[in-house]
Amino acid sequence: MLLTKKTGHRTGAGGSGGFVNSLRRGLAHAVPTMDRRAFLRRSGLGLGVGLAATQLTLVKKADAAAAGGSIDGTGKVEVKRTVCTHCSVGCAIDAVVENGVWVRQEPVFDSPINLGAHCAKGASIREHGHGEYRLRYPMKLVNGKYQRITWDEAYDEIVAKMKALREASGPDSVYFIGSSKHNNEQAYLLRKFVSFWGTNNCDHQARICHSTTVAGVANTWGYGAMTNSYNDMQNSKVALYIGSNAAEAHPVSMLHMLHAKELGCKMIVVDPRFTRTAAKADEYVRIRSGTDIPFLFGLLYHIFKNGWEDKKYISDRVYGMEEVRKEVMAKWTPEAVEEACGVKEEQMFRVAKMMADNRPGTIVWCMGQTQHTIGNAMVRASCILQLALGNIGVSGGGANIFRGHDNVQGATDVGPNPDSLPGYYGLAEGAWKHFAATWGVDFDWIKSRYADGMMSKPGITVSRWIDGVLEDKEAIDQGSNLRGVIFWGHAPNSQTRGLEMKRAMDKLDLLVVIDPYPSATAAMAAMPGNPQDLNPNRTVILLPAATQFETSGSCTASNRSIQWREKVIEPLWESRSDHMIMYQLAQRLGFANELCKNYALQKVGGMDEPVVEDILREINKCVWTIGYTGHSPERLKAHMRNMHAFDIKTLKCKGKVIDQETGYDMTGDYFGLPWPCYGTPELKHPGSPNLYDTSKHVMDGGGNFRANFGVERDGVSLLAADGSHSLGAEITTGYPMLTDQLLKKLGWWDELTPEEQAAAEGKTWTTDPTGAMIRVFMKHGCHPFGNARARAYVWNFPDPIPQHREPVYGTRPDLIAKYPSHDDQKNRWRLPILYKTLQEKNVEDKLHEKFPLIMTSGRLVEYEGGGEETRSNPWLAELQQEMFVEINPATAAQRGIRNGDRVWVSTPTGARINVQALVTPRVDETTVFLPFHFSGRWQGPDLLRHYPEGAAPIVRGEAVNTATTYGYDIVTMMQETKTTICNVERA
Repeated sequence: MLLTKKTGHRTGAGGSGGFVNSLRRGLAHAVPTMDRRAFLRRSGLGLGVGLAATQLTLVKKADAAAAGGSIDGTGKVEVKRTVCTHCSVGCAIDAVVENGVWVRQEPVFDSPINLGAHCAKGASIREHGHGEYRLRYPMKLVNGKYQRITWDEAYDEIVAKMKALREASGPDSVYFIGSSKHNNEQAYLLRKFVSFWGTNNCDHQARICHSTTVAGVANTWGYGAMTNSYNDMQNSKVALYIGSNAAEAHPVSMLHMLHAKELGCKMIVVDPRFTRTAAKADEYVRIRSGTDIPFLFGLLYHIFKNGWEDKKYISDRVYGMEEVRKEVMAKWTPEAVEEACGVKEEQMFRVAKMMADNRPGTIVWCMGQTQHTIGNAMVRASCILQLALGNIGVSGGGANIFRGHDNVQGATDVGPNPDSLPGYYGLAEGAWKHFAATWGVDFDWIKSRYADGMMSKPGITVSRWIDGVLEDKEAIDQGSNLRGVIFWGHAPNSQTRGLEMKRAMDKLDLLVVIDPYPSATAAMAAMPGNPQDLNPNRTVILLPAATQFETSGSCTASNRSIQWREKVIEPLWESRSDHMIMYQLAQRLGFANELCKNYALQKVGGMDEPVVEDILREINKCVWTIGYTGHSPERLKAHMRNMHAFDIKTLKCKGKVIDQETGYDMTGDYFGLPWPCYGTPELKHPGSPNLYDTSKHVMDGGGNFRANFGVERDGVSLLAADGSHSLGAEITTGYPMLTDQLLKKLGWWDELTPEEQAAAEGKTWTTDPTGAMIRVFMKHGCHPFGNARARAYVWNFPDPIPQHREPVYGTRPDLIAKYPSHDDQKNRWRLPILYKTLQEKNVEDKLHEKFPLIMTSGRLVEYEGGGEETRSNPWLAELQQEMFVEINPATAAQRGIRNGDRVWVSTPTGARINVQALVTPRVDETTVFLPFHFSGRWQGPDLLRHYPEGAAPIVRGEAVNTATTYGYDIVTMMQETKTTICNVERA
């Protein structure tokens, strides 16, 4: 990171003199140089940020204000409890609001998740709500400039265009990009909205950060989520971080790791780059980017060779490990591992022994592992390592998969996925009928909204909406190209192939951006492009959405704990909440009554808005699969009021604690009711802190592996061995998932009332609308999703055993010959996709000689995601003012590059981005690193004049994804961002 203070103009190509002036203008109301005390005072934190007593002071002041007093005696003061809207750790914040104005904040010292801590982003979160660089009014692009219009004008134009596109090209011609910043209720409502529009062409950020995790993990042991928690890492004896720079990407999570280290936990960090996380490691391993499988299977080689695997665990609870063993021992010898990933046998042995000798051990991964063309296989290799060591389903073990945005887990669970209805129900007719019944609408009516045959067909992924526009119509497996795109809280600079994205934006008939900050989409849409691409009839409209601090709702942290945000302030300027916008659009499109028939409406700013609590109650009635059914608003709110009651290691409520406001007894609950929280809220399931843990009764959050893949394959049982049941289960063998027939065979059917029996007839535990089958089954100690073996061999994936494959764009033709990519695919997610033919052409064209450096990307502690809101925050803008490329000293010297020089980074796409050089040994001689939070410059020029007036971020820089290349995971269409190729030259 560059902490150089900008004091004057720079010259030369891409010089930043204008940038410096814009930063000065943006910080005109701030002190140019601040000490810590001034920073805390001006950012609203107060001088007592480090003292637990300050929170008590806030509460006392708020209590006094309830009687009409205030801090200064002039008005009303309230303390609103909310959750940081940046990463997925779930840090709680107490916001102090005086006369409707958010005046200061404190981290919640009682929070078992953040323990009173903040990172830089959290410490300046108040600015996100009161930010001066937000989009304030609806705007329309007219002759290259954004002009203010009214909400009614905006709605009229959007709806008229949507209806015209539907009439001409069908409902699949419009694409909806949702948001991992939406709360659970908004994410769920958007999937419902899109369904009533009549398309599965919807997606959100999870596709490009953790879709390979969801697919890989779910197909190994049942659920696509983090198995344990940040807190539980304090019980680990060893932690392996691979592709995770938690110190910058999830800073507060490191508190728990540092506590673990104090208790003796060993820490191993595996990364192509020496990160701030690596600086805390007992063992740092540098691997070549994209070679996670050779490394992980190299560890397994030593584990199997020395008999360190947990043989009983594998025998009782794992399917297919013997096939993996044969492959590992034959293929991933120490010599092969060193050739592929660059790690010598001595270090491989040392790490393997450290993992074997220190159990339980946990593994942490993030986008460094997921964002590859073989991301699903890398994820499964991590899972297999943990299964071999017996580390899944135990405290201190698990797969701790740190998600990115604050609600990327929840939005994945219940939001706009192109291949599933909420809760991973899929798109089969039975799933549609289940949701139609919950929604109170006729199944055939929903079906009539879809084009013929498209209701059960997964939509195009967000990673490839570009191709939905640009691909030949005949090659797309739907009736039309995409003609309209609605960006609903999504940053385009977080996606690859920026040059082609600009072309796709220009070709659209309709582009709508709904966001508190207009994001790079607005500037990209307004800047000149190729005249041949520009659609003369294109409509571009921006709508100002409210932030999550201007509404209420639930969000799901990475550890699956769900927290409730209180509304801190009323929507500012003309912004409206996302769910109000959905309702108002639905009114004009003709299905508002169907969309919101189960919700009350409340007045906000004189307009009707669906009640968020009612949306959650609807989720509670239908998302049985992952246990979003026990999370009533009342239970979640009680947890938020009583954070002090929960243990910071186990997350369990300490003793008998009664919520004073509601009388709710939280005894036995785990904080945030981490899903699955089964049954109805009345059942009072406590949540599941660690998935697949057989040491606990199912009614104490215990469980086992999910029976989701049948009961037998090739004569081998897929159910768990006898005795491998969760504590107290009355069925002590493996068993399939719960159905009405199983309940009858067990003799437990009569424990349902006659009314419950009628509702459950012919149903499974996932479609019984009453939850009664779950209640009865869990009463007998049994898990509703069955008791099966995890799968080391996943037969329904292209590579049943994870295979290392070199990236489509690579620098090692010798290894490409040994480990080639997949064959091209004619139709994946409605589109053709290239692998081997493109890879072979790249080798033939000798691109590795023209672009000899591996380009990888990642996060900074100062910024989040696409960075538009954090780069618009003056306190964060002060900390990181330049987009940069990290380059090794030897590599820089070969090119005559000095630290601080302006350089051009070029890639095979034809893109050239102008950034500042940071010369550092953090990367090796073959690798360069760029952060992915920047936008606002385009191959040199500043895009300031193309933003809506007053809504440009303070800090603007080149987006790394302007230059990233083609490449997608074969299972999920995850984009390749961590292993592409480039060259760097002095500007």
